[in-house]
Amino acid sequence: MRPEQHVARFGTADHELAVGGVPLGRLTARVGSTPYFAYDRAAMTRRVAELRESIGASVDLGYAVKANPMPAVVQHLAGHVDSLDVASAGEMATALDAGMPAERISFAGPGKTDEELRRAVAAGVLVELESQGEARRLEAAGTALGLRPRVALRINPDFVVEGSGMRMGGGPQQVGVDVEQAPALMDLVVERDLGFEGFHLFAGSRNLGAAIIVEAHIATVSLLLALADKAPCAPTYLNLGGGFGIPYFPKDQPLDLARVGANLRHLADEILLPALPHARVVVELGRFLVGEAGVYVTRVVDRKISRGCTYLVVDGGMHHQLAASGNLGQGIRRNYPVAIGNRVTEPATDTVTVVGCLCAPLDVLGSDVTLPAADVGDLVVVFQAGAYGYSASPLNSLGHAAPAEVLV
Repeated sequence: MRPEQHVARFGTADHELAVGGVPLGRLTARVGSTPYFAYDRAAMTRRVAELRESIGASVDLGYAVKANPMPAVVQHLAGHVDSLDVASAGEMATALDAGMPAERISFAGPGKTDEELRRAVAAGVLVELESQGEARRLEAAGTALGLRPRVALRINPDFVVEGSGMRMGGGPQQVGVDVEQAPALMDLVVERDLGFEGFHLFAGSRNLGAAIIVEAHIATVSLLLALADKAPCAPTYLNLGGGFGIPYFPKDQPLDLARVGANLRHLADEILLPALPHARVVVELGRFLVGEAGVYVTRVVDRKISRGCTYLVVDGGMHHQLAASGNLGQGIRRNYPVAIGNRVTEPATDTVTVVGCLCAPLDVLGSDVTLPAADVGDLVVVFQAGAYGYSASPLNSLGHAAPAEVLV
């Protein structure tokens, strides 16, 4: 998708980008400083509604808090989704504070500490086991508290989802328990009298290929049914994972959600639920729910020319938007969509490189991008910034202040 398509998605007001209907200049004055992240709550609500229509009533929708753990965002989504998935005790506290019932919160991740396990058991959330050692430590936490822990098994499948930005299954993985080791772990769950509820299987992320996701869901359901036959009781929780991608780069096309949703409805209504009628089937999404609803806004503090190249130097950079700089998993750096937020209706006439304020040549937010003529004081906007921005960047680099966050 091209930057102008992202502008159109948000809309404009007074020749400026509008976020949540608020013109960017006014929003910047409201925030009080740059840089900052702004998230459009209506865009998140629309995305949830779009997903609900696509996946149907038989599939629950979960939000992976790690994508954007801002408390206001989590609280907003808690009122629109069926469950929350957390990856730390901090995220668990945010989810509970947002009002999501503990029975609808799951806790995944390979490095849960004893303290985190105790807190999870005390709260009553579902702990997704990643190893036998974790199961033993969880049982000890339950014994100490006099509570029976709720558990599911996080499965590392024996298949790979091609086309994923990050593979989470197949081969050796630090995440989840290998599927061939799952029967032994289920035996241990029974031996230690842990409250078994089901399985979570997530094989890959950031995928835009509908056909690939469809095949992955088919393989996932087949594997879950095989595991259910070996389970100590009929599973009541079947998490199919997520991994739906969003378009970051010009040649990227949005995911064909209708195709993915039709397949999920078929798998739930005609295969999973007839076999396991008491199971709650969940698709768990993070980036897809919030990524396109966010922008990163930073101000131009200098315009300079170096040996024929024009640079816009901004007061933000890779310490706030590591992914947009290309330093969070890109093999070859490509530009996220950027715009001059207070000049979005003007023609793009200048080819410039947008760089941050760090003393590092890697601190680039846009390389050789064509934008409206901009100078000191103008506002550069990076789109697709609602997920893995603030929470996945080295905020303390060189002692710069953390950016603000606002939900509009």
